[in-house]
Amino acid sequence: MLGVVRGYGRAHGYLIGQDLLSWGADDWANVKWGSIYHALKQLTKGEFLREDFTVPGRTDYELTERGEFEFKRLLAEAFRRPEPRPDMLCAGLALLPALTRAEAIGLLEQRLVALEASSADAAGRIANHGDPEHVRELYGLWKHTADGGVDWTRGLIDRLADGAYPMAGERGSPGKPGSWPQLT
Repeated sequence: MLGVVRGYGRAHGYLIGQDLLSWGADDWANVKWGSIYHALKQLTKGEFLREDFTVPGRTDYELTERGEFEFKRLLAEAFRRPEPRPDMLCAGLALLPALTRAEAIGLLEQRLVALEASSADAAGRIANHGDPEHVRELYGLWKHTADGGVDWTRGLIDRLADGAYPMAGERGSPGKPGSWPQLT
């Protein structure tokens, strides 16, 4: 949510919800309309967002300095650290242009190291596991997931290194605060 507000510079709940749901966030992050408004209230209460009531009957939101810092922290974590659930990475990918090309590649290289370590750890568990035998399947799933993550991460690093996607500071990038066009 911080990223959507940041992207528009100023956004209301319906606009935020439209973007999140158009990205499939209802599937990968369990986002629902009611949870959007609840989260906006909590983010305002935590001083990550500030409310504006300029338009009668509508609450617009803007990022505070604290919100900008938290957005950047969360975005870096989304790429740096693999998680079993995809919601952080999915949010990070939707907001990828907020990073410079070098920042994104650097964070993805950190992710790659972590995924390679996870794969090696899972392989060791498979090799050294005793009873019950079927638990090896769990470690096999971990290894398969980590290996898939390694392949995908390497591919994204290569695509970014080859100039894919306009990133922060580059011409045409939607990565600057307030740079997103309003949807019709």
